[in-house]
Amino acid sequence: MEIASDETTRICNHCDRAIPSSNIDLHYAHCSRNLEKCNVCGDMVPIRHAKEHFLNTHAPVACSLCSATMERGNLDIHKGESCPQRIVNCEFCEFPLPAIDLAEHQEVCGNRTEMCYQCNRYIRLRERYNHASRCTGIAENNVESSRNVRAPEREQGAPRRQPPEYSRKRLIFTIAVTGIAVLFGSLFFQKKAEASQ
Repeated sequence: MEIASDETTRICNHCDRAIPSSNIDLHYAHCSRNLEKCNVCGDMVPIRHAKEHFLNTHAPVACSLCSATMERGNLDIHKGESCPQRIVNCEFCEFPLPAIDLAEHQEVCGNRTEMCYQCNRYIRLRERYNHASRCTGIAENNVESSRNVRAPEREQGAPRRQPPEYSRKRLIFTIAVTGIAVLFGSLFFQKKAEASQ
């Protein structure tokens, strides 16, 4: 059964949609009785759900992280993408911190160095991916292998550097201990301030 594609349409005066001319009267009666246009977004919503639509979508709410006020419908996007207090991870140490502090933290964190175990050079963390793609595995100042260059140091009993995973674990442990100490310190001073009042 074919549907006539050349059937004329008319615009409903209530919802501004194109409706087949043969159904316009029935549509208009139903539409004007049951639907209402939202004053904020222009969507047609059932009259009995208009207040609920406004409260769930357009009512002003404050972000629990940064206290900025916005429409409820935009809150999830704000918290996930643009809130300055949302928690993000540093690309170098994976430490979680507020997005507003990320650039300053990464400026310092990216300047830390780790040894490249192919060429035995210290490389800034922010440059490690570029370095890894062009590292030849040969120390730049010597033609000898890096094992031969480091051999005298080992014989003298110089301590060997731990692999990067060990230093990352130690860094995360140090950050965690520092965070706990700050938390306990702030709770202590808060209790002390409450007691003095």
